[in-house]
Amino acid sequence: MAQKVAKAGVKKASGYLYFVDSKGNVSRAKMARGKKGKGGKPELVQKVGVKKESGFLYFVDKQGDVSRAKMARGGRKRV
Repeated sequence: MAQKVAKAGVKKASGYLYFVDSKGNVSRAKMARGKKGKGGKPELVQKVGVKKESGFLYFVDKQGDVSRAKMARGGRKRV
């Protein structure tokens, strides 16, 4: 399960992809749709400054806050 890392309260607009950038801030980019061309350049939405820890996936949840989940590692179990 995911755990909340920071309260951001971002209101999401349709047609945009929201993500946590390399600096730990919430950014968004226009999504590409079919033959309409390329997606847009990322733009900063809100400064949060989350310190990212390796082994976790950081994302913007349904409430607009920054959350993280442990990354699933694929492959076969070693015996």
